[in-house]
Amino acid sequence: MPLLIKRSTIFLSLLLCLTYSYTAVAVIKQSSSAQSSSLTIADYEKLIKQYRYSKPDSAVFFAKMGLAEARKKKDLKGQAMMLNQLGMIDDNLGDFDASNLKYTEALELYRRGKNPVGEAAIIVRLGVVELRKGNYDKAIDLFIQSLKVAERSKNAAGCMEAYLTLAEGYMGQRKFDTALKYLHTAEKINNTIPFSNLSLNIYNNFGVVYREMGIPTLAKTYLEKGIMLSGEPQYQGLNITLTNNLAKVYNKQGNKAKSISLQIAALQKARAINNYLRELQTLTGLADTYGASDAPKALYYFNQALTLVREKGARKQEIEILSRLADLYKYQHNYQLALKLREQQNTLADSLYYKAMAKQVTGLQTEYQLYKSKARVRELDILYKQQRLQRNVYITLAFGALAVLLVIGYYFYRTRRLNKLLNTANTNLKESNQVKDKLFSVLAHDLRAPLASVIDLLFLLDDDDIEGEEKTMLIKRLTSASNITLETLNMLLKWGEMQLKGVRLNSLIVQPAPIIERIINLLTETAEKKKIQLISRVNHKLTMLVDPNHFEFVMRNVTANAVKFTPTGGWVNIDAIADINNNLITFSVQDNGIGIGPDRLPYVFDIGSASTKGTNNETGTSLGLVICKEFIEINQGKIWAESKNGQGTTFFFSLPMFQGAAIKKPVLLPAPRKAIRLSRKHQS
Repeated sequence: MPLLIKRSTIFLSLLLCLTYSYTAVAVIKQSSSAQSSSLTIADYEKLIKQYRYSKPDSAVFFAKMGLAEARKKKDLKGQAMMLNQLGMIDDNLGDFDASNLKYTEALELYRRGKNPVGEAAIIVRLGVVELRKGNYDKAIDLFIQSLKVAERSKNAAGCMEAYLTLAEGYMGQRKFDTALKYLHTAEKINNTIPFSNLSLNIYNNFGVVYREMGIPTLAKTYLEKGIMLSGEPQYQGLNITLTNNLAKVYNKQGNKAKSISLQIAALQKARAINNYLRELQTLTGLADTYGASDAPKALYYFNQALTLVREKGARKQEIEILSRLADLYKYQHNYQLALKLREQQNTLADSLYYKAMAKQVTGLQTEYQLYKSKARVRELDILYKQQRLQRNVYITLAFGALAVLLVIGYYFYRTRRLNKLLNTANTNLKESNQVKDKLFSVLAHDLRAPLASVIDLLFLLDDDDIEGEEKTMLIKRLTSASNITLETLNMLLKWGEMQLKGVRLNSLIVQPAPIIERIINLLTETAEKKKIQLISRVNHKLTMLVDPNHFEFVMRNVTANAVKFTPTGGWVNIDAIADINNNLITFSVQDNGIGIGPDRLPYVFDIGSASTKGTNNETGTSLGLVICKEFIEINQGKIWAESKNGQGTTFFFSLPMFQGAAIKKPVLLPAPRKAIRLSRKHQS
């Protein structure tokens, strides 16, 4: 009995605890919800500015909350402000396409709300994006648009910002005289309105222009004035920028020690306020100040900058730093590491390129789906009208049931016919898109990557200190990369010509053996490098009716692939079997290479098949087998493959046999004696 009471007491205690906990959680949630709903757009903007540089993810979170709140209240200005903040976060991380979209949406909202002050400010932001992308003319055009909007609304601060950014546009083009005119105009307006961060930007730009024009006294005057006026906490970011630019003036005058001390102080401030952009600016500035004369220190700061941009996911800044590190290692004659960094830079640049391309493709697919949806709506609308008409006719003309049935049958027939046409059109569209996608893929990857490799090798060869074995090695790699590019381009041109003009057929009576011997002769050097036995056992008496150019292309491509994917010490056998009953010759090219996986084997002749590297990292485009299939089929033949992973591959193709009188002279010239001897050597 006491035990039962004790258990009951424990149960009641637990129940009370759970009740209190649930009540507490409910109160906390209610308090949190009330606190969130009590935040204004201005509150969200303060939170975003607080976290924009140190914790961009948090800034994005608050911006999206503010945007949702503004949309809920149908506050156009609030929505535009939050989109502007989201655009600035993307801008800081170097994602200019994303920031451009958000700025454009904010601009539309400001225009709908008839807010010229916000409109002028957003047009400036759009111009700054173009400025950072290097599109100076487009940026200047946008700044002029902003100036016109600000002038119409008599917005002095907006006019000052437009003149300031116009100066920056011309500074980017190194037209410093024109930039100074706009800066002086901005300075005059600044003297008539309250002090702001734009005032500090004016002093900073004056300092940069006078520094670049070789007038250090005036540059120091403006930069020191800006530093003196930027002591408030809200101006610390600009204070760091002004300090860094003053350091560059001292460095240009040869006072390296003073420059470094200013930059060290700026770096401490940037880290104290968690300002990622200013920290990156200062680190790269310190690396530039030390430069090649003190390479270890320069590398130390460049590597810190690289770690920082990787933490923040700023890919475009990472590409720039990798490039500058490669230049520095090249100056130190560390060519291997310089080349490695260049390869990292190219890989990252390619990934960004494909990401942008994927966005474009997604956009096109969305538009296509929208188009199909609209077409379907129109089709349903037409069908509805037809059905309504049929119903009215049926009710009104009940006695003409047979006529109504005939009309329905007619429309049913037309609908089926229309569906067939639509299915055919969709199939053709998919094929066309597949051809287009493959073309872009080859252009963007299979040509872009070898060309980038050629450029990197030329970059390394452009150094008088390279000599001996290192130079020979680089020249060999350059020759190999150039040959790969040329082979890819030739294959692409042949395939493109086939898509535009169709396949031309010129059938002749041909002996396959001499052609195969000539192909073996061409591939001997490649095979011998990998110690591969290349053997042909094709009977010289066989004749066939085929386009000789097509046959040679197919046999050369399939044999070259066999050599490419066969490891050192392997073998490749070429055979032919005559089928007199079916009037066919079936050729086979067999190797003991790496094989083709079951997931890829059914698609090796498809346009969408991905290319793979050979056993010695040989490259290709996968277009070769596509062209082979078209050539074999136009010659009334058939091509297929059998393979297992790690056990080799056999490509088969059949062609019509010629069983007439034996020809005394082959249509094609026989292979050179060297090729014939080589073939016999391999057979023995």
